Amino acid sequence: MKINRIIKHRRLFLSTIATSTLAGALMAVGLPAAAQDFPTRPVTLVVPYPAGGSADMFGRTVAQAMEPTLKQNVVVENKPGAAGNLGMTQVARSKPDGYTIGLGTIGTQAINPYLYKEMQFDPAKDLVPIALVSTTANVIAVAANSPYKSLQDIINAARANKDKKLSYGTPGIGSSPHLTAANFEAVAGIELLHVPFKGVSQSMPAVAGGQVDLLFDNLPSSINHIKDGSRIRGIAITSLNRDPAAPDLPTFNESGLKGFDVTAWFALYAPRNTPQPVVDKLIEAARVGLQSDKIKESYGKVAATPGKLFGADLAKFEDAERAKWSKLIQEKGIKAQ
Repeated sequence: MKINRIIKHRRLFLSTIATSTLAGALMAVGLPAAAQDFPTRPVTLVVPYPAGGSADMFGRTVAQAMEPTLKQNVVVENKPGAAGNLGMTQVARSKPDGYTIGLGTIGTQAINPYLYKEMQFDPAKDLVPIALVSTTANVIAVAANSPYKSLQDIINAARANKDKKLSYGTPGIGSSPHLTAANFEAVAGIELLHVPFKGVSQSMPAVAGGQVDLLFDNLPSSINHIKDGSRIRGIAITSLNRDPAAPDLPTFNESGLKGFDVTAWFALYAPRNTPQPVVDKLIEAARVGLQSDKIKESYGKVAATPGKLFGADLAKFEDAERAKWSKLIQEKGIKAQ
């Protein structure tokens, strides 16, 4: 009896090992197989800002550009709120299978962590960098009938009217235009009154209508209105050099603030623990799409440059951006309201 029991236990033990080994083998085979087949259904790209702004435009253009390589639709879902944090939190908490990705920005990835005490995700740890989608200058503009004709006019007015600060509208607290304005204040030695809006669709009418003195915005979402000239007038752009899409707009650097150079950026991310083969496929789709003539032509019209950083290179770029903007936020004492 004792011998039979020993034999029975041994058989059970060996059976368990065999089953575990088989299961492990199947998992090992299954993960690459799933990655190899990816994607078998549409991919969702979460844009954490309202429709109509620069982020929405870049999200939709890169989504279309990735579709030929992925051989699947890439569907854009706008999820605005909390300066982009709401949408990117959704991405960070999504199943890490590559079917939900997000369009992060300089705001969500390099600015918000230093503005908000309680973030629902860590941009550096909970998201996997895929591709830098675009870089672009920001712009300062005024109403078409504004008395301010140059950047120096604005600086002089701000210095002369300290009791009644000039107001400026942005797409929201923590946005790239907001931090650009804060940087402008620091460099020019002036103080302005920030009036945050929920996207440029609200801030631009306020400036055009005279409720707010100045508009800080990403150049792509304002360039057509500036070229039209009936509602707003461009004053200067924040990149070091003039942009071919807006050759008549001087730079802050030309306008007396030597060395002033700020660019906004937009990039794609996947949730942490997304399998590397899947990430690689997303990177390749973005790389091919961003090199397409269609993207180059589309971005050229709105004063944007296609990104050339992918994966680990994008992560290094982010680290440098966080170091830069965290210093400014601390020095200026900027806080989310």
